[in-house]
Amino acid sequence: MANRFIEFFKEPPAREVTMSEDEIKKTYSHFRWRIFYSSFIAYVVFHICRKNIAVALPSMGEALHLSNTELGLLGSSLYVTYGIGKFVNGVLADKSNVRTFLPTALILSAICNLCFVLSSMFITPGHATFFGLPSAMVLLWVMCFFWGANGWFQSCGFPPVAKSLSYWFSNSERGTKWSLWSTSHQIGVFAAVMISGFVIDHFGWMAAFYIPAIICIITGIWLFDRLRDKPQSLGLPDVEKFREEPQIKCENAEEKDERSYFEIFKKHILCNPVIWMLAIAYIFVYIIRFGTEDWLVKYLVEVKGNSLTLASSKLSSLALVGAGGAILAGIISDKIYKGNRTPINIIFLICLILSLLAFAANPAENNTLDFIYAAMIGVFTAGPQMLIGGLCAVESSSKKVASASIGFTGVFGYVGAALSSSGTGFVVDKFGWNGAIGFWMISTMICVVICTVLLVYENIRKRKAAKN
Repeated sequence: MANRFIEFFKEPPAREVTMSEDEIKKTYSHFRWRIFYSSFIAYVVFHICRKNIAVALPSMGEALHLSNTELGLLGSSLYVTYGIGKFVNGVLADKSNVRTFLPTALILSAICNLCFVLSSMFITPGHATFFGLPSAMVLLWVMCFFWGANGWFQSCGFPPVAKSLSYWFSNSERGTKWSLWSTSHQIGVFAAVMISGFVIDHFGWMAAFYIPAIICIITGIWLFDRLRDKPQSLGLPDVEKFREEPQIKCENAEEKDERSYFEIFKKHILCNPVIWMLAIAYIFVYIIRFGTEDWLVKYLVEVKGNSLTLASSKLSSLALVGAGGAILAGIISDKIYKGNRTPINIIFLICLILSLLAFAANPAENNTLDFIYAAMIGVFTAGPQMLIGGLCAVESSSKKVASASIGFTGVFGYVGAALSSSGTGFVVDKFGWNGAIGFWMISTMICVVICTVLLVYENIRKRKAAKN
């Protein structure tokens, strides 16, 4: 039984290239497009079983009598397990079959959503006690358990996608393709917000969990048919060879590298100062990212007196327009900065600080400007979020540990997410919503400082390399 389980997830072996040039071209063209859109749709759908809680928070808090701190604890339970899982599953994904690994995780995430909402139906606060503990406390910890389990399976989504993009697209096109794919984050948040807002209005807050779960299960089954692992598993050559691009020295060395996975992992991740700086910066990127994504609806309802529908629409503008920020950051860093990602990160983060200030200062009655400022927050968050812990991490390490590098920075990112969720809830309870805005802005400023240090370090390293 155990062997069958391992074989189901095991990476398929490379096959000998026996196709003609025309067959290789046709097969590559077919599967590159198929892998891209399947990975894109997969990650959009992952979000609707993760970001649904952001819209449900006001209704959940009222129905279950949960404080902001307790609601923040729920969010943190997902982010802690997501962060740990992203690293562990990143290592596993490097040696696993994308075709089975990713869809299985999506289906298990859906099951966790169902268990999460069912627990609130079977344990009613104030109606019973369990082993001397208040039922409200028991319910909170049971929901934290299932939402934390959801975080673990959600963490299985990004690493196999990173692996796919690294193997199916070459160096000269990866920045643009990665930025286009990364809009799935924002489209996913938009879809989650719109679906959850609609179903809560019509069927109550519980529907924001069981309806997305059904969508995820159906999509997971579809992905089993669509996805494939590396090109070599289909008898195709390396993507650089297919596109007739010269491979840089480090990549040629990797092809012949006989070192163990751990030795490569140690050199390119554990002993890589650039990866460590990116990872620490990612903590603060995620504080602002999840602070706004998870709490903006509640902020608008409580501070600006918006209806749930209006507040959800403003959050959707942050997500939808924000997708353009990821594309813009990728293209500018490719075309203007010639692959140097750090300057665009610094520019975007400074603009993010200004956008937060403008959003907080905007009067409650001026909804039009709220939409604009929310969109600007989305744009200037999406760029650094895509680059710092994603593309920069992959390009600063080795293709052989692409998933692991994403997982490593992801651990730090979701430390930031957990701090954002619990920290924002705590700050709001203690200091009000102005304290939360200040918390997000200070985090962004710290990230600017780290990126500036990274820029100086990169320039010194380039000058040394030029002398040699």
